[in-house]
Amino acid sequence: MLASITPLGERARGANWYTTTAIYTFGSVLGGAAIGTLAGLLGSVVLAGVGTDNRLAIVAFALTAGFAWELVRVSVPGPRRQVNEQWLHRYRSWVYGLGFGTQLGAGVATVVVSSAVYAVVLSAFAAGQPETGAAIGALAAALRGATVLLTARVVSPQRLLAFHERMRVLARPVRSGALVAQLALGGLAALAVVA
Repeated sequence: MLASITPLGERARGANWYTTTAIYTFGSVLGGAAIGTLAGLLGSVVLAGVGTDNRLAIVAFALTAGFAWELVRVSVPGPRRQVNEQWLHRYRSWVYGLGFGTQLGAGVATVVVSSAVYAVVLSAFAAGQPETGAAIGALAAALRGATVLLTARVVSPQRLLAFHERMRVLARPVRSGALVAQLALGGLAALAVVA
């Protein structure tokens, strides 16, 4: 999906990349905030009376269990559907920008490529407050949504090919870095529990 919303593609569809990107990012934050709010609301009911240490233990477990899963397994379980790319040609840019952003920002509505997506939802759940869950979900979704900015220089077919090649080359190092960060955050959460 990342290579679908580029200056080159938007120009070909008669749309403005800046506008579509802004709407996409807004949709992403909206989707993340929605899933975070729901998880926080559920956590406020299920974890009523549960202390901070146990809540942090949930976060530490989610992060480290996800890390372990990805070391052993190639793919993360979850939906196998992706956003409908036919929307690019069927609807106006604000519709697919908002629709794609909201679905991808929620994290669990489309293909889940990282266990960190589930860790975000469990963190919002462990927060046990809808507003804190919304903030957690919105922040994670804003980071995911901001990846569309990587396409800002894709203004020609040659740059599109170069972009795809760069993404292919960076896929493994970025995944490794994300897993290290995930393990580090899990470790920090665990240290906070025992401290």
